[in-house]
Amino acid sequence: MNELVIYALAATLCTWFLTALGAATVVFFKSPNPKALNLMLGFASGVMIAASFWSLLQPAIEQAKETLSVPAYLVVTAGFLCGAVFMWGSDQIVSFARKKADSAQGRPDERQNRIFMLAMSITLHNIPEGLAVGVAFGALQNKAYTAESLLGAITVAVGIGLQNFPEGAAVSLPLRREGCSRKQSFLIGQASGIVEPAAGVIGALLVVYAKPILPFSLSFAAGAMILVAVHELIPECQRNQKTHPYFATTGIVIGFAVMMLLDTCF
Repeated sequence: MNELVIYALAATLCTWFLTALGAATVVFFKSPNPKALNLMLGFASGVMIAASFWSLLQPAIEQAKETLSVPAYLVVTAGFLCGAVFMWGSDQIVSFARKKADSAQGRPDERQNRIFMLAMSITLHNIPEGLAVGVAFGALQNKAYTAESLLGAITVAVGIGLQNFPEGAAVSLPLRREGCSRKQSFLIGQASGIVEPAAGVIGALLVVYAKPILPFSLSFAAGAMILVAVHELIPECQRNQKTHPYFATTGIVIGFAVMMLLDTCF
């Protein structure tokens, strides 16, 4: 197996581990500290937004200019939009399937529906997140392992891993409140991230053995990450905005600044 594919597998196993670590909070807490959770979600949002440009879109534009005859802006824009549409479509499919199941039962349970949708949406958007990590490591093949490119791949994995921790808790804790055992809640919570290693390997293989798709793949991952950050993480971290109006926003700014610093100073 290609060395870069192994790196991608190791990185996505780490991001899955952080999901499992977040899910494990169900063993110690009945509910997370809202301020800490909002700060962490905000920080993860800022990291993902910054990583989408400096670690994914900017390299995609450079690669497209160097290797493709098609205008770079067309390739990157198409990839970005496809990534966002992929995430949107995934959510729509899950919503449709759940509505059909409720119709068959005749008596939908709103609380169970919310938990199911949360678990499935997190599981689904972990697929493009795993692809993003795999693509970032696979792209190292064209950059000769420079410190800057390696750091870019690592920071993509770190950013995704950071936002996986609260996501694991966001699945396992509601399950516990609904009456599931701690063990069941943990197992379901960590399972939402197990798709990332498989997606990471696929992303790395595509880039390593199909180099022309690298610019599209990088921008695809960026589109998926932006949609997740803007549609899911930011609204979630702003729930207690009236009580703490700038707490989560501070996390977003700090996360963006940290990621920007890491990507531009090395």
